[in-house]
Amino acid sequence: MCNDFGNRIPYRAYVEEFSHLKLPLIFPAPGSAPNLEPRDEIWPTELAPVIRPAAGGVALVQLPWGWAPARPKGRAVINLRSEARNFTAGRCLVPASHFFEFTGTKTPKTRWRFTKVGEDWFCFAGLLGRGEAADGAPTEAFTLLTTEPGPDVAPYHNRQPVILERQDWAAWLDPARPAQDLLRPSPAGSLQVALSPR
Repeated sequence: MCNDFGNRIPYRAYVEEFSHLKLPLIFPAPGSAPNLEPRDEIWPTELAPVIRPAAGGVALVQLPWGWAPARPKGRAVINLRSEARNFTAGRCLVPASHFFEFTGTKTPKTRWRFTKVGEDWFCFAGLLGRGEAADGAPTEAFTLLTTEPGPDVAPYHNRQPVILERQDWAAWLDPARPAQDLLRPSPAGSLQVALSPR
């Protein structure tokens, strides 16, 4: 279950890739492109870039990672099982350069860094929902969808975040497309794994 990922994607990469997909980035006003700081680690409840549908294309926004807890004093919902669900509303893309999984029972646990073979960055399948600001006020937030692990992840964890292929990004943002056609484990050899020192 992913609870740590990184995003070192420059703004121009978003513009180029989504233009290529015929999903141009839309901004409310000229010069309103976000200032994106490269980050090696993004933790639950922190802000992260998210791509959501917008009229005429897509919008890049920064939202907190984790829905509001389902019960008082519970933890934010950072991962959500995708099996047997259709998700007809709230679909989003969560861009990332890499993500981490941890093994072992003693602290500090062994940390493993996963990247997409042949690509500098990728997108998780995400879902928008209700979050909670630091002052307790309601806000929009995102969670990552998970599935059974593919062969590259299975030795390290019994779940994996859904990593969408580039050709499926537009389809995921279309609520008319059946979710279960897109939410699947990563195929063997698609992820590179390396030991990651802290």
